[in-house]
Amino acid sequence: MKSERKVKFLLLLFVSLVLIFLGSFLAQMYNTSFYSVKVSRIKFDTDKGTLSGLLYMPKDAGPNNPKPTIITTHGYLNSAEMQDAAAIEMSRRGFVVLALDMYHHGHSLYNEEFDSSGAFFTFWPTSLYDAVQYMYKQDYVLKDEKGNGIIAVAGHSMGGFSTTMAIVADEKDYAQTGIRKIFAGLPMGSDHSFSAYLGVNADVAFSAYGPRAVGIVAAHYDEFFFDPIASQKGETVVFKDYVKTDEGKAFLGNPEFPGPETFYRLENGGLRVVFEPWQIHPWNHFSYITTSDQIEFYSTAFEKYSNLVNLNIPKTNQIWFLKEYSEFLALIGFFMLPVALILMFLKIPFFSVIKTKAVIPDLTNISKGSKVIMWILTIFAMSFPALFFPTFMDKAGTGMSLLKYSSIILICGTILIGILKMFGKKSNKKSVLTGMILISLASLSLMLSVIYADKMFTLNSYFNQPTTNQILYWAIMVAEVVVIIELINYFTIKKPSGIKIDHYGFMVNPKIIISSLVMVILTVAISYGILYLVDAVFKTDFRIWTWAVKTFESWHLTAALRYIPLFFIFYFVMTIAVNALTSSMKKTCGYCIAFIQMFGGITVYLALHYGILFATGRAFYPNQSLSSILLFALIPTLLVAAVYMKKLYKETGNVYTPAFLNAILMTMITVANTTTYVGLK
Repeated sequence: MKSERKVKFLLLLFVSLVLIFLGSFLAQMYNTSFYSVKVSRIKFDTDKGTLSGLLYMPKDAGPNNPKPTIITTHGYLNSAEMQDAAAIEMSRRGFVVLALDMYHHGHSLYNEEFDSSGAFFTFWPTSLYDAVQYMYKQDYVLKDEKGNGIIAVAGHSMGGFSTTMAIVADEKDYAQTGIRKIFAGLPMGSDHSFSAYLGVNADVAFSAYGPRAVGIVAAHYDEFFFDPIASQKGETVVFKDYVKTDEGKAFLGNPEFPGPETFYRLENGGLRVVFEPWQIHPWNHFSYITTSDQIEFYSTAFEKYSNLVNLNIPKTNQIWFLKEYSEFLALIGFFMLPVALILMFLKIPFFSVIKTKAVIPDLTNISKGSKVIMWILTIFAMSFPALFFPTFMDKAGTGMSLLKYSSIILICGTILIGILKMFGKKSNKKSVLTGMILISLASLSLMLSVIYADKMFTLNSYFNQPTTNQILYWAIMVAEVVVIIELINYFTIKKPSGIKIDHYGFMVNPKIIISSLVMVILTVAISYGILYLVDAVFKTDFRIWTWAVKTFESWHLTAALRYIPLFFIFYFVMTIAVNALTSSMKKTCGYCIAFIQMFGGITVYLALHYGILFATGRAFYPNQSLSSILLFALIPTLLVAAVYMKKLYKETGNVYTPAFLNAILMTMITVANTTTYVGLK
């Protein structure tokens, strides 16, 4: 048996490392267009801080052969790697490409101080134009005979805002210098609704575009933009047709028959086009169609410079997705690695104390009626994260009132029933008192979390990641409700049937707790060490679409240390709940139920939300735009977390190891992939 276990963890370790390094090697090969492009991470100082990005340099580019250049950037909460598709496809066609991290994102740092009310306007208004200033000075970037830069700027979502702001700033500078550093622009998934707050509405932007080639990617199902009427109602997750709006027509120069995918030449010489893919907002940067649109735009805009780039590669010839799939292969290997490492550490005497035999609860003594009640409560616990998802993300709505009054009723009801039970002849008074106190306290905690919601995890210098704050509040609320349900199940059904607290894997043993924590910290450190090695050698990371494990900076680690203890509450509670329900089930069934517990409800929510949008043109929750998009990364994160909960509980017999691993690893992944307001006062 021992030799079998040794072979098991060695095989798992071997497979995980093979997947990581094979996937990373292939990803590098596609990222560099089979080594015809050099990819390097660069950083440069600006008057506001430091900008970082991935520079894609064709091997023939240099001072003696300057090239047309594209600076492309991501949207809110993302990083430079989200622009892989354009960076790979245009660099293999001979363009120099800088995939940029905006301030507060990725490896870029904003050095100035600001308060929370102005945080939103500190990064996108200037990020791209600051990068233009740097790239314009480089001798490998092409300028025309008048000194005008042959540079295109592009960006998705808030990167699109930054694109518009960069062109407007460039046009203002042109009035003073007579030089335009920006030759073309392609905002994607963005309109002028936010730049208007800074005085750049559609009219100002269209005027500033001037003789440049400018395109817009306006997806039909974009969750945010391209429909001013929907924006006024606050229900933006609806079908859009930008070219039929007054703004869309004006952008194209008010042609008689405006249409998408058609280039229009304006009187001032400018070129305009709108692309309307049948996509949602985050689909734009993971799309064969939108990448084709980008290739077509740049090929048309830079046609004059076809002798310096290779525009003969058809837009249908794309390889970027091979890089993404290769990184996904490495991502799978990365998530296998912690399990292999923990199984290895358990062989070491210091950590062997962690391993105890998992106690499987005997549910045969529970009556059929009690089982029905238990499953009704469990199904509610599974559904609750989805039913109240919009409520918790917004901290508003009737759901908050419902929870507040429900918790008050639960407190009163628990105390009343507890008092009546205390006077019963056959009751275990100690158990009744303990249950009454714990259920009442858990309900009180829920009530206070509702009442003081507007003060919990608000954006400030300590909790400085806005969407992490949203997810954290959701997680804490879910944990509180699950605790209440588990306590009710335990004290009213399970304990009277002979099930004890150790059946939950919960034990107060400082040696086990400390050893588990140390082991998990070492496991995560080694796993990230492998990631940093991959980054250094291959300049790739582990990802698929919006779900990514990437390297981080010191400010991300600082943020993680603040969030980890709070996310531990969620993962600790859910580890107990998952294994309490599934540890006695057969393997496949147990994992399926665990998946439903962890993310079944929000998966149904997401399917309904977008399924109804595609079917009717109006989403299930038309006012839930950003929060619904967050689920594309949260759901697979919870899937992996559920696997860790089941597997590591089985291997160690305690809930601390999987809870610590999920809290530390998943939080680190989360904080490294979102906006971090470092200078927040």
